[in-house]
Amino acid sequence: MPDPRAQPLAKGKHRILLVEDHPVTREGLAQLLSQQTGLEVCGQAGTPQEALRAAQFLRPDLVVLDISLGAANGLELIKDFAIHHAALPILVLSAHDELLYAERVLRAGAKGYVMKHEPTQKVLAAVREVLGGGVYLSDQMRNRLLHQVAGSLAVPPKSELAQLSDRELEVFELIGRGSSTARIAAALHVSVSTVETHRAHIKEKLELESGTELIRRAVAWVQSAAS
Repeated sequence: MPDPRAQPLAKGKHRILLVEDHPVTREGLAQLLSQQTGLEVCGQAGTPQEALRAAQFLRPDLVVLDISLGAANGLELIKDFAIHHAALPILVLSAHDELLYAERVLRAGAKGYVMKHEPTQKVLAAVREVLGGGVYLSDQMRNRLLHQVAGSLAVPPKSELAQLSDRELEVFELIGRGSSTARIAAALHVSVSTVETHRAHIKEKLELESGTELIRRAVAWVQSAAS
Protein backbone atom coordinates (compact mmCIF):
# COMPACT_ATOMS: atom_id res chain seq x y z
CA MET A 1 0.00 0.00 0.00
CA PRO A 2 1.40 3.44 -0.85
CA ASP A 3 2.58 5.55 2.09
CA PRO A 4 -0.67 7.25 3.22
CA ARG A 5 1.26 10.25 4.48
CA ALA A 6 2.26 11.01 0.90
CA GLN A 7 -1.33 11.65 -0.17
CA PRO A 8 -2.20 15.36 0.28
CA LEU A 9 -5.89 16.18 0.60
CA ALA A 10 -7.91 19.10 -0.66
CA LYS A 11 -9.05 21.43 2.11
CA GLY A 12 -12.67 21.31 3.19
CA LYS A 13 -13.33 17.81 1.87
CA HIS A 14 -14.52 14.82 3.84
CA ARG A 15 -11.85 12.12 3.82
CA ILE A 16 -12.97 8.58 3.03
CA LEU A 17 -11.04 5.35 3.50
CA LEU A 18 -12.15 2.46 1.26
CA VAL A 19 -11.73 -1.13 2.45
CA GLU A 20 -12.46 -3.63 -0.32
CA ASP A 21 -10.49 -6.71 -1.37
CA HIS A 22 -11.37 -6.51 -5.08
CA PRO A 23 -9.06 -3.89 -6.67
CA VAL A 24 -11.32 -3.19 -9.66
CA THR A 25 -14.36 -2.61 -7.45
CA ARG A 26 -12.29 -0.49 -5.08
CA GLU A 27 -10.89 1.70 -7.85
CA GLY A 28 -14.32 2.18 -9.39
CA LEU A 29 -15.80 3.26 -6.08
CA ALA A 30 -12.85 5.55 -5.42
CA GLN A 31 -13.38 7.26 -8.77
CA LEU A 32 -17.10 7.67 -8.09
CA LEU A 33 -16.63 9.19 -4.65
CA SER A 34 -13.77 11.48 -5.63
CA GLN A 35 -15.95 13.02 -8.35
CA GLN A 36 -18.49 14.19 -5.76
CA THR A 37 -18.44 17.66 -4.28
CA GLY A 38 -16.92 17.71 -0.83
CA LEU A 39 -15.64 14.13 -0.89
CA GLU A 40 -12.10 12.84 -1.19
CA VAL A 41 -10.83 9.25 -1.07
CA CYS A 42 -7.76 9.55 1.09
CA GLY A 43 -6.75 5.90 1.08
CA GLN A 44 -7.58 2.36 0.06
CA ALA A 45 -7.03 -0.98 1.78
CA GLY A 46 -7.62 -4.59 0.86
CA THR A 47 -7.14 -6.26 4.25
CA PRO A 48 -8.12 -5.49 7.86
CA GLN A 49 -4.48 -4.93 8.78
CA GLU A 50 -4.03 -2.35 6.00
CA ALA A 51 -7.30 -0.70 6.98
CA LEU A 52 -6.34 -0.24 10.63
CA ARG A 53 -2.90 1.11 9.70
CA ALA A 54 -4.38 3.50 7.14
CA ALA A 55 -6.96 4.79 9.62
CA GLN A 56 -4.19 5.53 12.10
CA PHE A 57 -2.13 7.53 9.60
CA LEU A 58 -4.86 9.17 7.53
CA ARG A 59 -7.45 10.06 10.16
CA PRO A 60 -10.37 9.67 7.72
CA ASP A 61 -13.84 11.07 8.38
CA LEU A 62 -15.51 7.86 7.20
CA VAL A 63 -14.65 4.25 6.43
CA VAL A 64 -16.57 2.48 3.67
CA LEU A 65 -15.95 -1.25 3.86
CA ASP A 66 -17.16 -4.55 2.46
CA ILE A 67 -18.28 -7.24 4.87
CA SER A 68 -16.34 -9.90 2.92
CA LEU A 69 -12.58 -9.39 2.76
CA GLY A 70 -11.20 -12.61 1.35
CA ALA A 71 -10.26 -14.85 4.27
CA ALA A 72 -11.07 -12.05 6.72
CA ASN A 73 -14.42 -10.85 7.99
CA GLY A 74 -15.68 -7.30 7.97
CA LEU A 75 -17.69 -7.79 11.16
CA GLU A 76 -14.53 -8.41 13.14
CA LEU A 77 -12.88 -5.41 11.51
CA ILE A 78 -15.80 -3.20 12.54
CA LYS A 79 -15.37 -4.40 16.11
CA ASP A 80 -11.64 -3.63 15.93
CA PHE A 81 -12.41 -0.12 14.64
CA ALA A 82 -14.81 0.33 17.55
CA ILE A 83 -11.96 -0.45 19.94
CA HIS A 84 -9.13 1.47 18.29
CA HIS A 85 -11.03 4.27 16.50
CA ALA A 86 -14.28 4.54 18.42
CA ALA A 87 -15.30 7.92 16.97
CA LEU A 88 -14.74 6.89 13.35
CA PRO A 89 -18.05 6.22 11.53
CA ILE A 90 -18.28 3.15 9.32
CA LEU A 91 -20.58 2.47 6.39
CA VAL A 92 -20.83 -1.09 5.10
CA LEU A 93 -21.21 -1.51 1.33
CA SER A 94 -21.81 -5.18 0.58
CA ALA A 95 -23.38 -7.66 -1.80
CA HIS A 96 -24.76 -9.70 1.09
CA ASP A 97 -28.45 -9.47 1.96
CA GLU A 98 -29.08 -6.65 4.42
CA LEU A 99 -31.77 -8.76 6.17
CA LEU A 100 -28.96 -11.04 7.32
CA TYR A 101 -26.21 -8.52 7.99
CA ALA A 102 -27.60 -5.03 8.68
CA GLU A 103 -28.46 -5.65 12.33
CA ARG A 104 -25.16 -7.45 12.86
CA VAL A 105 -23.05 -4.56 11.56
CA LEU A 106 -25.00 -2.03 13.63
CA ARG A 107 -24.44 -4.11 16.76
CA ALA A 108 -20.73 -4.34 15.88
CA GLY A 109 -20.49 -0.53 15.69
CA ALA A 110 -21.17 0.51 12.08
CA LYS A 111 -23.46 3.44 11.27
CA GLY A 112 -25.04 2.15 8.09
CA TYR A 113 -25.52 -0.62 5.57
CA VAL A 114 -26.12 -0.30 1.84
CA MET A 115 -26.12 -3.07 -0.75
CA LYS A 116 -23.89 -2.92 -3.81
CA HIS A 117 -26.74 -3.43 -6.23
CA GLU A 118 -28.40 -0.18 -5.14
CA PRO A 119 -28.34 2.78 -7.56
CA THR A 120 -25.39 5.13 -7.32
CA GLN A 121 -27.51 7.89 -5.81
CA LYS A 122 -28.52 5.66 -2.90
CA VAL A 123 -24.91 4.76 -2.22
CA LEU A 124 -23.98 8.44 -2.21
CA ALA A 125 -26.97 9.25 0.00
CA ALA A 126 -25.75 6.62 2.46
CA VAL A 127 -22.26 8.13 2.49
CA ARG A 128 -23.57 11.64 3.16
CA GLU A 129 -26.05 10.43 5.79
CA VAL A 130 -23.35 8.74 7.83
CA LEU A 131 -20.90 11.62 7.33
CA GLY A 132 -23.62 13.90 8.69
CA GLY A 133 -23.85 11.91 11.89
CA GLY A 134 -26.87 9.80 10.93
CA VAL A 135 -27.53 6.12 10.49
CA TYR A 136 -28.33 4.78 7.02
CA LEU A 137 -30.54 1.78 6.30
CA SER A 138 -32.84 1.05 3.39
CA ASP A 139 -36.53 1.83 3.85
CA GLN A 140 -37.23 -1.89 3.94
CA MET A 141 -34.74 -2.45 6.75
CA ARG A 142 -35.90 0.57 8.73
CA ASN A 143 -39.49 -0.66 8.52
CA ARG A 144 -38.45 -4.11 9.63
CA LEU A 145 -36.66 -2.76 12.70
CA LEU A 146 -39.60 -0.53 13.57
CA HIS A 147 -41.95 -3.50 13.31
CA GLN A 148 -39.67 -5.50 15.56
CA VAL A 149 -39.67 -2.75 18.18
CA ALA A 150 -43.46 -2.46 17.94
CA GLY A 151 -43.90 -6.22 18.13
CA SER A 152 -45.71 -6.35 14.79
CA LEU A 153 -46.68 -9.76 13.44
CA ALA A 154 -46.25 -8.45 9.91
CA VAL A 155 -42.47 -8.66 9.99
CA PRO A 156 -41.27 -10.95 7.16
CA PRO A 157 -39.45 -14.08 8.38
CA LYS A 158 -35.70 -13.78 8.69
CA SER A 159 -33.27 -15.73 6.59
CA GLU A 160 -32.57 -19.21 7.93
CA LEU A 161 -28.95 -18.11 8.31
CA ALA A 162 -30.00 -15.40 10.78
CA GLN A 163 -29.94 -17.98 13.56
CA LEU A 164 -26.16 -18.39 13.14
CA SER A 165 -23.90 -16.41 15.44
CA ASP A 166 -21.48 -13.90 13.95
CA ARG A 167 -18.60 -16.36 14.22
CA GLU A 168 -20.65 -19.24 12.81
CA LEU A 169 -21.65 -17.08 9.86
CA GLU A 170 -17.99 -16.20 9.34
CA VAL A 171 -17.04 -19.89 9.32
CA PHE A 172 -19.94 -20.64 6.97
CA GLU A 173 -18.72 -18.03 4.48
CA LEU A 174 -15.14 -19.31 4.60
CA ILE A 175 -16.41 -22.83 3.96
CA GLY A 176 -18.28 -21.47 0.96
CA ARG A 177 -15.09 -19.87 -0.31
CA GLY A 178 -13.33 -23.22 -0.31
CA SER A 179 -11.28 -22.96 2.87
CA SER A 180 -10.41 -26.15 4.71
CA THR A 181 -10.93 -26.52 8.45
CA ALA A 182 -7.21 -26.00 9.03
CA ARG A 183 -7.14 -22.83 6.89
CA ILE A 184 -10.21 -21.45 8.67
CA ALA A 185 -8.58 -22.11 12.03
CA ALA A 186 -5.44 -20.28 10.93
CA ALA A 187 -7.40 -17.34 9.52
CA LEU A 188 -9.49 -16.96 12.68
CA HIS A 189 -6.58 -17.68 15.05
CA VAL A 190 -8.46 -20.50 16.77
CA SER A 191 -7.91 -24.24 17.09
CA VAL A 192 -9.07 -26.81 14.55
CA SER A 193 -11.34 -28.32 17.20
CA THR A 194 -13.02 -24.94 17.68
CA VAL A 195 -13.77 -24.71 13.96
CA GLU A 196 -15.10 -28.27 14.01
CA THR A 197 -17.41 -27.29 16.84
CA HIS A 198 -18.67 -24.31 14.82
CA ARG A 199 -19.25 -26.60 11.83
CA ALA A 200 -21.27 -28.98 14.01
CA HIS A 201 -23.40 -26.13 15.35
CA ILE A 202 -24.01 -24.81 11.83
CA LYS A 203 -25.12 -28.22 10.59
CA GLU A 204 -27.46 -28.59 13.55
CA LYS A 205 -29.02 -25.14 13.13
CA LEU A 206 -29.46 -25.52 9.38
CA GLU A 207 -30.59 -29.15 9.72
CA LEU A 208 -27.86 -30.46 7.45
CA GLU A 209 -27.04 -34.15 7.59
CA SER A 210 -23.42 -34.16 6.46
CA GLY A 211 -20.30 -32.12 5.83
CA THR A 212 -20.93 -32.45 2.11
CA GLU A 213 -24.36 -30.83 2.48
CA LEU A 214 -22.77 -28.06 4.54
CA ILE A 215 -20.19 -27.35 1.84
CA ARG A 216 -22.80 -27.33 -0.93
CA ARG A 217 -25.04 -24.98 1.02
CA ALA A 218 -22.17 -22.63 1.87
CA VAL A 219 -20.84 -22.55 -1.70
CA ALA A 220 -24.31 -21.84 -3.09
CA TRP A 221 -24.76 -18.97 -0.63
CA VAL A 222 -21.41 -17.39 -1.45
CA GLN A 223 -22.10 -17.70 -5.19
CA SER A 224 -25.56 -16.13 -4.82
CA ALA A 225 -24.06 -13.15 -3.04
CA ALA A 226 -21.50 -12.68 -5.81
CA SER A 227 -24.05 -12.86 -8.63
